[in-house]
Amino acid sequence: MSRDARIELDWADGTYAFRLGWGQLGELQEKTDAGPYVVLNRLHSGQWRVEDVSNVIRLGLIGGGMAPADSLKKVRTYVEARPPMENVPVAQAVLAAGLIGAPEEKLGEAEGEAENDSTTSPTENFE
Repeated sequence: MSRDARIELDWADGTYAFRLGWGQLGELQEKTDAGPYVVLNRLHSGQWRVEDVSNVIRLGLIGGGMAPADSLKKVRTYVEARPPMENVPVAQAVLAAGLIGAPEEKLGEAEGEAENDSTTSPTENFE
């Protein structure tokens, strides 16, 4: 099962879809002169640059389906005109989802596996 990189977040003036696909991750790398994991590490360690925050959110909105011009307007209004720390958690969530998948999906469980209440161990059937 593949993990979807799309997440929906309550941000700015509504709920928006964010997704960083291969193309957006490549553009992020060009814009920040750093690999996506380096940017994620900077966002978590407090060593981020303002461009890290704004580019992750802008590219995430584009990947989520928003028109580039609209995403730029949103970023100018709700990122660049606000204190930078307000949007660091959003950038962290968007980039993490782009690199490892959406957080609400449980790794290693097939659909329906989590709801299985069976308490029988796999070896009990062979005794």
